[in-house]
Amino acid sequence: MSVSGNPLGLARRALAHYRAKSTDQADSVMEMPIDAYINPERYQAEIARIYKRLPLALAMSLELPGPGDYRALSVLGVPVLMVRGADGVVRAFLNACRHRGAPICAEGSGRKARFTCPYHAWSYNDRGALTHVYGEETFGSIPREKHTLDALPCAERSGFIWVALSPECNFDIDAWLGGFASELNSLDLENWHLYEQRDLDGPGWKVTWDGYLEAYHHNTLHANSVGKYTVGNLMLHDKFGPHQLITFARRSIAELEHLPESRWQPAEHVRLIHSVFPNLSISGVVGDHCLVSQLFPGPDPTCTITRQTVLASQAPKTESERAGTEAFSNVVLQAVRDEDYRMGYDIQAGMAARQGESFWFGRNEVAVQHYHRWVARFSDEAADHRAGLEA
Repeated sequence: MSVSGNPLGLARRALAHYRAKSTDQADSVMEMPIDAYINPERYQAEIARIYKRLPLALAMSLELPGPGDYRALSVLGVPVLMVRGADGVVRAFLNACRHRGAPICAEGSGRKARFTCPYHAWSYNDRGALTHVYGEETFGSIPREKHTLDALPCAERSGFIWVALSPECNFDIDAWLGGFASELNSLDLENWHLYEQRDLDGPGWKVTWDGYLEAYHHNTLHANSVGKYTVGNLMLHDKFGPHQLITFARRSIAELEHLPESRWQPAEHVRLIHSVFPNLSISGVVGDHCLVSQLFPGPDPTCTITRQTVLASQAPKTESERAGTEAFSNVVLQAVRDEDYRMGYDIQAGMAARQGESFWFGRNEVAVQHYHRWVARFSDEAADHRAGLEA
């Protein structure tokens, strides 16, 4: 699998930082009030202005490979149904019958030619059209074209299905991704093998997401997992509007010290994190394995759900291949659930006692700073929330 960006250039930058014991940095430290993490009114406003307005990656393309394949899930209280039509196009709808609002499909995934409401047996096709009204001769005549499923804005790009949770919030996915699309495309995510998916409970949205954006904690918190393979407190940072490409140096970067560049295999010595605002992280591209994380805030500022998808370049067939994929799955589960999220719960628990105080993001936490600045930008009630599409 290819590594996006310019692997040689990234390896050069990482090696220079390794030699200098340095890292990419912001211009200054940044103060962040703890209230930004725990205030319920602020939380609800940010959810409404960010998660309810912007395109979210709700599924991977490889989860809906053929006609009739669907995925139904609830996101921030919005019931969503995504289905690939006979024409190959993925569409998204509110998972609610136009008769009385019952879900037409149980949460989960599968393949169906039509979706029938379990309450009164109204049926819909893969384009959301009402195709059957049970007992129509007694119900009475209705214009079926006015009772199609409520469509949600939807687009398929770079290996993901992007959906906006509000029907009125149309988006241009190419403008939204901008130059970051080429970075995502180089990962060729449509052609990986989905090995395992799991949902992880986590602390509050911002506490959880901060951990995805820096290597400052790798030597301490992850000393027995991913920290064994990456250089702590060394990070490259490249921004694409609100999105970010984060590069960590693997400990093997030291091997390049005395090798001519003609003998380098640069992709083997860096690890890339593709961070798509506000909640998608593609990380851990190590050899033939990759981790995709989709974070969804809970009903209040104290909790989240993360859908963690473990990918392999191909379905493991031999015992050795299965062992390698399982080992990767186990180490990323340990690093995230048992280390990052456990620490996050401890942080969350202490916040109430520190109201009125602030956190400080260091210059070496440049990606964390970048993320919070974009949260503020999109959350500004007076600002045009589409400003980020043009950055």
